[in-house]
Amino acid sequence: MTALVAVVACGGDDDDDDNGYRLRNDGNAAAIQPTTSSNGIASRLEVPALKPGNTFVYHNVQYNNHTVMNYCLEFDPVKMHSRWVAFRFDGDTRSKAGNVGRTEAWADDPSLPESMWVGTNYFGGKYNRGHLVASYDRQYCYDANAQTFYMSNISPQIGNFNSCYWARLENLVQKMGRNKSPFTNFQDTLYVVKGGYIDGNLLGWISRPNGKQMAVPGYYFMALLKVKGQADDAGSYAAAGFWIKHEDYPYGDVDDVPLTAFTDRKQVVTIDKLEELTGIDFFHNLPDNIESVVEADLKTGIWLKQ
Repeated sequence: MTALVAVVACGGDDDDDDNGYRLRNDGNAAAIQPTTSSNGIASRLEVPALKPGNTFVYHNVQYNNHTVMNYCLEFDPVKMHSRWVAFRFDGDTRSKAGNVGRTEAWADDPSLPESMWVGTNYFGGKYNRGHLVASYDRQYCYDANAQTFYMSNISPQIGNFNSCYWARLENLVQKMGRNKSPFTNFQDTLYVVKGGYIDGNLLGWISRPNGKQMAVPGYYFMALLKVKGQADDAGSYAAAGFWIKHEDYPYGDVDDVPLTAFTDRKQVVTIDKLEELTGIDFFHNLPDNIESVVEADLKTGIWLKQ
C-alpha cells in the first residue's frame, strides 16, 4: 500500500508554492503540478480545481501488477476536515474482486503531517464516523478499502443521516458505478466527487482528544459525471449534483428511502448550481466546450431510475 501526496517543489514539509497551495513532501511523493498539466493527478477528470491554502493528497495502491490511484482529497488544515474527496469507478476500481469487506483499519492519514491528525476516537454524542469515500466504494483489494478508513476521509455525521439517508445515495452510486452489464451498462467510467460543505453553514465543531477542533458540515454534496462513448463528444457525458442538508431524516432503514425523496426535497441540481452552492469548480478538466454543456444540463431520470 502506497500513500502519496502532491508536491510541486523540493524542500521541507508544508511548503507553499507561488500559487499558495499547501503541499506535503514526505519523501515518498511523486512530483506533480496542481494544475491541468497532462502528467499530473490533478489533471484527472474527477479532480476539482484546487483551493490555495489547502493540502492535496492522493492515495495509490498496487493492483493487478500496476499502480491505481485509489482516491484523492483536498484537506483544509483550519477546519481539520477534507473539502472534497474524488475517485472513479473504472475497469480496475469497480471490481469487487476477492470479496473485500470492511477492513476497519482506522488510522490518521499517513500522508498528512501530524499537525493535521484528529485521532481515530469515536466522535461521541449523535455523530458517527462517516465515510466520504464509502468503504463499499472500494472493494477491489484490501489496501484500497483500508485507505478509506483514514481520518482525512471521515466526517462527523448524524447517525441516521450516515447509515440511512446518505447511505441510500451511496448505494445508488455504487450500483451505477458497477453497472457493466452488456445489456444495460450505465457508463464506461463514473467520476465521483463527494464532500461535507465546510466553507460555510457549519453545524458546529467537535473537540478531539488531541485538542484539535473539527468542523461539522451543515450540508453534504456529490458531483457525478459519467461517460459512455467518445470522449470528445458532449453527447457521451451526463452529470448531476446532489446538495443534501445534514439532518436526521425520517426513515428507519436505508431501504426505506425512496429515490423520489431526493427530488421531492429538491436535492438534485445541475453541476453549475452545485458549483454556485459550494464554491468548488467541478470537472474543470473537461474541454471547455463539453464542460459548458454538460454542467448546465440535468437529466434526473438517468440518475434516479437505477
